[in-house]
Amino acid sequence: MAISNDVINDITHALSAENTDASANISISNIDVIQSLWGGYGELFRAKISGSQYTSVIVKHIKLPQPECHPKGWNTALSHQRKLKSYQVEANWYQHYAKLCSHQSTVPQCIFIEQNELETLLILEDLHTLGFDQTLTQADDSAILSCLKWLGYFHGQFMEKLVDSIKDSTIKPPKVNITGLWPTGTYWHLATRPDELAALTDLRLKSAAEAIDRALQQTPYQTLVHGDAKLANFCFNAAHDKAAAVDFQYVGQGCGMKDVILLLSSTLKFDESPALIEHYLDYYFQELTKSLAAHNSDIDAADVEQTWRPLYCIAWADFQRFIKGWSPQHVKINAYTEMLTAQAIKQIEAS
Repeated sequence: MAISNDVINDITHALSAENTDASANISISNIDVIQSLWGGYGELFRAKISGSQYTSVIVKHIKLPQPECHPKGWNTALSHQRKLKSYQVEANWYQHYAKLCSHQSTVPQCIFIEQNELETLLILEDLHTLGFDQTLTQADDSAILSCLKWLGYFHGQFMEKLVDSIKDSTIKPPKVNITGLWPTGTYWHLATRPDELAALTDLRLKSAAEAIDRALQQTPYQTLVHGDAKLANFCFNAAHDKAAAVDFQYVGQGCGMKDVILLLSSTLKFDESPALIEHYLDYYFQELTKSLAAHNSDIDAADVEQTWRPLYCIAWADFQRFIKGWSPQHVKINAYTEMLTAQAIKQIEAS
């Protein structure tokens, strides 16, 4: 996959403007294409740099015209508009929010961004240069725990930074400053997935979909959620005990359980013991508590846990609603997820 000379020139010009040594001759010595963007919207690649303070950068080159095909056949105008907004959200995230993240929830920093009606060029810090040079297709226990730690610190930090009057019971849910991000984070959010809901043949789940969505939106504790916190969107150090996250196209307000279940959906074999799942949840809430304390929060971490734990199955059911409408034969539809979905519906019907 060839990267155009125009894009290469744009990168070198951008890095020249950022360079601390005005006399340096910056050039790109190598390009390594990481992947095509989902649905044919451009490329993600690593550029090795000579003559710059950056030895390498990650470039996301987004081409906005609607592609002719889609991997799952969902090539609709609504899908296209959702994707366009997701790239704008990601640009806003890297421009205005990424710099707020603590070292416990590392994300790449934005070096340069240029946008027009047809293209976005996003140049990011390369996490490899920070020691996060491992990506995994299967997670060991250390990797799962490091992702849960990242999520716990991320959720705790933004709950403290952005929640306006968390203790004011008249605010349901409390509003956060999410200018430029999704009002409701995650890529499977009900309001953005009417086509998949229409295709859903599980009528009991379909009937409960709005109540499930409402339970997540009306929980009195809201934060920023990553929105696509699967294993593939984390990078790790050599020991897998530290993680950093990428791909913020669906970041927005939400309940942290949505990120937790999405992570586990990408790491579990779905035959784990209930004790192991409880261990993972215990660890997540332990790290969330540490994050709230580290950010001098007066939010009651025990109350957050008491409020969010029952939403674990609700968040699974919310994702199950999407996945069963989108790809009914998906491996993530299994006895474990069906059990949690049934538990969530029973919980909803009893409330």
